Formats: sequence, structure tokens, C-alpha cells
Amino acid sequence: MKFRRLLVVGFFLVALATIFQTKEPLTKWIWTSSSYPHLLFGNPTHSQRDLGQPDNYLIEKKQFALSYNRTNGIPNWVSWQLNKDWLGEAPRQNDFRPDPDLPDAWSVVTGRDYGGSGFDRGHLVPSEDRGDSISDNSSTFVMTNIIPMSPDNNRGPWEKLESYSRRLVNQGKELYIIAGGDGEGGTGSRGRKTRLGRGKVLVPARLWKIVVVMESSPRTAGLGAINPDTRVIAVVIPNRMGIANADWRDFRISVDALEDALGVDFLSNLPSKLQDVLEKRIDQR
Repeated sequence: MKFRRLLVVGFFLVALATIFQTKEPLTKWIWTSSSYPHLLFGNPTHSQRDLGQPDNYLIEKKQFALSYNRTNGIPNWVSWQLNKDWLGEAPRQNDFRPDPDLPDAWSVVTGRDYGGSGFDRGHLVPSEDRGDSISDNSSTFVMTNIIPMSPDNNRGPWEKLESYSRRLVNQGKELYIIAGGDGEGGTGSRGRKTRLGRGKVLVPARLWKIVVVMESSPRTAGLGAINPDTRVIAVVIPNRMGIANADWRDFRISVDALEDALGVDFLSNLPSKLQDVLEKRIDQR
């Protein structure tokens, strides 16, 4: 098992193509302007709501925050808080649609761009993570929260980690999650593709996710609730078929390794020494 994990990490670290890169030096950069909780740990690509940054365009909603890449037609990343307040029995809305928060002049991706491709319209913020109300559940179906996923990943290890995360919440934990894609070209049920929708939508080669597990609510303790023993889960899962029965734990890596591959800075709002401790560790639970 350890050898397999090392192979996954090694392959990921030597991959040259990434969906997004930051050309800014990874200096300490504290994100403080958000009125929502989803960027508590930072804004890894320094994304802003700036028409001059169409491939790193910040959208903040009540339900989640994201960096959108207009060239690729998918998010660079989506970040969200998850606690019991967000869970519930609201029915799945399935109302896939363009995001109304994108600039009016931009070309938009629709659910039809995925039609017949062999790839799922894969959520980054899962529908089940926003079950508290119909409107919050509906928010997860905007196309800026959707990325092409192989059915075996989306319904396999990716979904298993989503379900595991909600089990942690039902045990009283509060999670902060960020997820995205990397590379170009994945394999779906109809073979390998690099783009969908006549070139509008990039298919990533891998999907990644970081989950910070809070033992106490930051609504009262803030980042002060984080300590060297705080659990941080990071995974990179290939976007291909043949992994439907795989365990998400087999794809765990360190946050440091993920940062090195993507060229971004996660958990940047934490003190540097604490960040170093948490990011070098590979989750073993």
C-alpha cells in the first residue's frame, strides 16, 4: 500500500501541466476581506473579482467561494465550510446552469457541454454538503462548481471521501475544504479526452482535495482552534476509469507535496511555523 502511494505521489510531482499557476512569489499573504467563512484559511491563488484576471476570477457566495478559469471553463479551486448547519434533508435539485455571478460578456458553460462525453458533471462542493435548504442545494449546481470527472472517480474514491467528510461532521467536527483539478486529459467511459463542449471545458488529469478537520468551532475560536495535532487530509486522485473500488486513503499525500506541484500556498492564514508542521504530514488515520 505504501509503495502504491509513493508511486501516485511521484507521478503527481513530476507532472508538468497544471490548470493554474501563480507567478507571484509564495510570500506570506493574509486574506482578510471576505465576509463569508469559506476562505478562513486563505486564498491560495490570490484570486480577485477583477476582469483583468479572467483565469483567476474570484466569486464569493453565501454557500462557497471559488476561483474561476475562463479559458478552461472550470474552477481552479472551490473552498467551503462544512458543519452541521449546512446538512439537512433538502432534495437534490439537479438544476445545472451557468453561474449568474460571471460577467455578462463572458461565454458560459452549460450542462449540455458535457453531453455524451463519458464524463460526469462532477461537483466540487457536493450537493449533499448543502442539504439545509433548497436554495443552498441549488447553489451547488452552477457550472462554476462543476468539473469533468470520470465516472469511476466521481462515484468511487471521490464520493467515498465526500461521505467520510460528512460522517466527521455528524461526529461534531467542523471542516474547511478546498478542491480542484490539475493537468490536462482524463479518461471517461468513452475514452480519453482533453476538452469537452467544442473546446470550452478542460478535462483535468487529476483531482485534488484538502480537508482541515476542526475539533472545535472557529465561530468561537477562529484560527486559534488550530494546533499542531489538527488533522489535515490531502489527496490527489487520477481522473480515469478503473478506480471505482479504490479507497480514497490510497491517494493521500502531504499538503507540501500538493503545493510544490501546483505552485500555490494553502493554509496561508496560519502562522508559518504551524503551517509547516501541518503541511509536511501525510494523514494516517
